[in-house]
Amino acid sequence: MNTAAPTPYQELNQVLQDLVDNVQAVLAGNFVGAYLQGSFAVGDFDLNSDCDFVVVINTELSDEEVAALQVIHGRIFDLNVEWAKHLEGSYFPRHILLDTAYSGEKLWYLDHGSRFLIQHPHCNTVIVRWVVREQGVTLAGPPPGTLVNPIPVTTLRREILSTMINWGQEILTTPDSYNNRFYQAFIVLNYCRMLHDLIRGCPGSKRAGAEWAKANLDPAWAGLIDRTWAGRPNPAVSVRQPADPEDFKSTLEFIRYVTEIAIARYPQEQL
Repeated sequence: MNTAAPTPYQELNQVLQDLVDNVQAVLAGNFVGAYLQGSFAVGDFDLNSDCDFVVVINTELSDEEVAALQVIHGRIFDLNVEWAKHLEGSYFPRHILLDTAYSGEKLWYLDHGSRFLIQHPHCNTVIVRWVVREQGVTLAGPPPGTLVNPIPVTTLRREILSTMINWGQEILTTPDSYNNRFYQAFIVLNYCRMLHDLIRGCPGSKRAGAEWAKANLDPAWAGLIDRTWAGRPNPAVSVRQPADPEDFKSTLEFIRYVTEIAIARYPQEQL
């Protein structure tokens, strides 16, 4: 791994060193590079942040490589270090990361709080590519800007707006699936961030999005935003606790409110 400390947290850096060293040993010539994206790339991370990573590979993982990586991720999860349970990331074949045309395809993915890789498109987005290219933190490998084609701002905005509309429809159609303290906070903070990112034309952090929303949206939402920010710690506990009924009702209204602003400012047909 590169010698410069990738984060301010020594225990997390040791976990990342362990991860990269072992992944490189398993993948050998199939390994291209490893990078941090998410909050540890764009900023405003804290002790409650998860640690988002991307591993770039030359070709799709073989069954043998997947089996070996499962062992690595399971062992790291069992380390007596809290950060080891807060890793999240995907293995990107080089050609897929390069081009946004491949967005949405399934990748081998480690979910936050999980010990096993699954096939999932979670990280395979335009936004992840933009962050990797523009602000990715190199753990090993070539500069990340060499691995992703330039991304037009219209492409970025199109994905953000689509996510706001489609995810919002899913939440509003099946609200019971999201009616817990974790998702209630996650939804509010992500809609703050998405609207902020849409208007700025580049990805930012949840904290920046929340502060921007409090300063620029109807002040009536400030209390909800503050309460959701305070609810971020201990996601493994909060996901099993029901959301405050009034806050959850307000969260559904907030989705409608923010999405209407986004559509009015950036009609889909103009993107």
